[in-house]
Amino acid sequence: MIDYINGPVAELTPTYAVIDCGGVGYEINITLLDYPKIVPGNVTKLYVYESIREDAQVLFGFIAKRSRELFKLLIGVSGVGPNTARLILSSLTDEQLESAIASGQDGPLKNVKGIGGKTAQRIIVDLKDKIKVDQSALVARCPATNETFDDAMAALVMLGFTAQQSQKVLRKLFASDPGLSTEMAIKQALTML
Repeated sequence: MIDYINGPVAELTPTYAVIDCGGVGYEINITLLDYPKIVPGNVTKLYVYESIREDAQVLFGFIAKRSRELFKLLIGVSGVGPNTARLILSSLTDEQLESAIASGQDGPLKNVKGIGGKTAQRIIVDLKDKIKVDQSALVARCPATNETFDDAMAALVMLGFTAQQSQKVLRKLFASDPGLSTEMAIKQALTML
């Protein structure tokens, strides 16, 4: 079992990073909230969850150990697979997810694409006793650029939304707040799609 991978970032997209570790490039799926924290070329440590299926071996990486623990808890819930868990952790910060589960509020979970009322309630019921609430974390903001829009667009398309849907929502978001960061644009778009 791989605990973490540490090395320079050889390639970075909003949904995965390639970490060069001893001359081997590991493609690691990341959350949209971790994306802005990873800098191409910089040495980065990602805590890894290894998903081994009959047809694939997929790595999921997280900046914080707590995010990986939440990911493991989420995939332990019936009906929540690794991609759905990553989508949840791309839409909600660790603190928001923990708070929603601890307080029994299914609204934030239902706002995530692919999560209906029953699944949201199942997550809350299954994980309520396993979650402790920790309030701390502010999201950094940076000025929007064409690159910011393009990165947000690419991430949404990779997550399964159509280009037309994504573009419409992102244009609306950037029109109302041109200073949106990629992370915030994606997060807000996920609640609108």
